[in-house]
Amino acid sequence: MSTATAVKADQEEDTTDVTTAVSVMENGSRPNSQRVVNLAPCDPPPDVIFAPQTQRLEQSRLSSPTMSSTTERQPLLRNSVSDHETEHNYFNTFEDDPEFTRIVQSAERAISLEVYPERIYQGSSGSYFVRNAEAQQPGKIIAVFKPKSEEPYGQLNPKWSKWLQKMCCPCCFGRGCLVLNQGYLSEAGAYLVDRKLSLDIVPKTRVVKLASETFNYSAIDRAKSKTKKFTYDKFQTLGKHFHRLGLPPKTGSFQLFVSGYKDADYWLRRFDSESLPESTAKIFQLQFEKLVCLDYIIRNTDRGNDNWLIKYEKSEVDETDGDDSDWSIVKPPDIKIAAIDNGLAFPFKHPNEWRTYPYHWAWLQQAKKPFSDEIRDHVLPLLSDMNFVEELVYELYELFSEDKGFDKALFEKQMSVLRGQILNLSQALRDRKSPVNLVQMPLVVVEKKNDGPGRVRHLSDTFTQSFQNNVAFFKCC
Repeated sequence: MSTATAVKADQEEDTTDVTTAVSVMENGSRPNSQRVVNLAPCDPPPDVIFAPQTQRLEQSRLSSPTMSSTTERQPLLRNSVSDHETEHNYFNTFEDDPEFTRIVQSAERAISLEVYPERIYQGSSGSYFVRNAEAQQPGKIIAVFKPKSEEPYGQLNPKWSKWLQKMCCPCCFGRGCLVLNQGYLSEAGAYLVDRKLSLDIVPKTRVVKLASETFNYSAIDRAKSKTKKFTYDKFQTLGKHFHRLGLPPKTGSFQLFVSGYKDADYWLRRFDSESLPESTAKIFQLQFEKLVCLDYIIRNTDRGNDNWLIKYEKSEVDETDGDDSDWSIVKPPDIKIAAIDNGLAFPFKHPNEWRTYPYHWAWLQQAKKPFSDEIRDHVLPLLSDMNFVEELVYELYELFSEDKGFDKALFEKQMSVLRGQILNLSQALRDRKSPVNLVQMPLVVVEKKNDGPGRVRHLSDTFTQSFQNNVAFFKCC
């Protein structure tokens, strides 16, 4: 074969390859989806010819969200996963407590199935019984939710009688020693203190976000929710750009519900007429002392006999019988205390205006007995360790700083009161005093002078101790 003939054959082969590639691109690709390169006959052939994979493109079209027929059957709130919803789901996820996360998710699932929380009509703020929708126990109360926006000084407090009292008689409403609208943090903070001291008397409480039709929302929020839902139903192309569908979630405390308990006032009256067996009375005394330690440390300003609970399960035999019973096959009596309603604690100063807000358990017979060796050995080593105290303060700082209205200066005052309470309690435990003697000790405030809270005490930290001399006008209430 001559040289001219070989060159001509190569040129014809190149032209055929380019024509084939262009033909495939025109038949198997979308317009402007591939860039067509015209190769001159004199150019060398490319090593690889980029032709579209028509089968993969067709599969991508079939699996596209806009072409899917199952999208319309998905729940409304799942059609627009926004940054806000992602943040909401992350907020209700507790990596250190999967069981609590599961319970919160069960409550969210119940709300989506229209098993709405039920408002509790007692109290001065909006609080709700949260139910589940599990098949085993549908509608069972699993928690108590207290939104921040429905607290006594909240803008959406549903209790109109409390609003009237606040407007007509402000001197008898609220507590001037507490930070406004931080009751939900106080609830979670009380559980944090309980957990750090291993007292085990406060039901598990964390801060979550929930949204429900039964919560008290403003007319504007409800109108916006209806408008967005209508727009999404009629114009999905426009509605999918909404950041959130439905009512806005509310931040609040989520406390697990305890069953089998009754108000302490009920059982205390029974115990006056029916004395407890000696072994059971000893257990109850230890539980009571744990309640005293918790309330005193957090300076609970609302501890009446109607907001702490007692669970008492009698044994099947009478402990007072003289004969020896086989306790290995009989369930022993059980008594336990649950400290609920801790939303009015952590004051930034000791009450010194109208009322003192005393601890009502100080009038009980159990408060006149000296602290037991069990509670001393359990609590005193922790409270005597300043590193432990500062670690507790730091964890409270991490919790309280989540609030949008967090004020660091007020928080430092709150912790100054807490340190003073710990100082008094430690001294009372060393001196083997009784709870009555404890509440009669001088009020102390311990201020810390440094850059801020920290887990470990540094040598540069300085503490200033001072006493509060001025007292409230009414000392008995």
